[in-house]
Amino acid sequence: MTTAEIKEKILNDVVFIGLRSTIGVIFILHGMMKFSPGFAENLPNMGLPVEMQIPIALAEVIPGILLIIGILSRLSSALISIIMLGAIFMIKGAQSIIGKGGVEMELILLASCLVIMIVGPGRISAAQIIKKLPRCLH
Repeated sequence: MTTAEIKEKILNDVVFIGLRSTIGVIFILHGMMKFSPGFAENLPNMGLPVEMQIPIALAEVIPGILLIIGILSRLSSALISIIMLGAIFMIKGAQSIIGKGGVEMELILLASCLVIMIVGPGRISAAQIIKKLPRCLH
């Protein structure tokens, strides 16, 4: 393996941990905001029952944490993708990509999650570390 190939592999690993961490932080912060009473009061305006507050908040916070750690990354990305599709079509009505009601941020997050779902978490992740543990420790 050449030096260029090694640098490319290391760069790929760094990019994936950066991508996972960025998405994770965004969803932890957004999910934490959804624990506030104001979000619950606004749910009926979105056509959702108030009882969905905690499940929606947890569906953002938990996958966000798991993405940062690098465990169950594909499953977490799938859950976040579903949330993004809901935001695009149910909440914003897929009105436009940019401008008022634009869905550009949701599309970027959806695309990023789809990449993680297909490619996986990368080599810098807890899942990869666990795989490399000696069999006697599993």
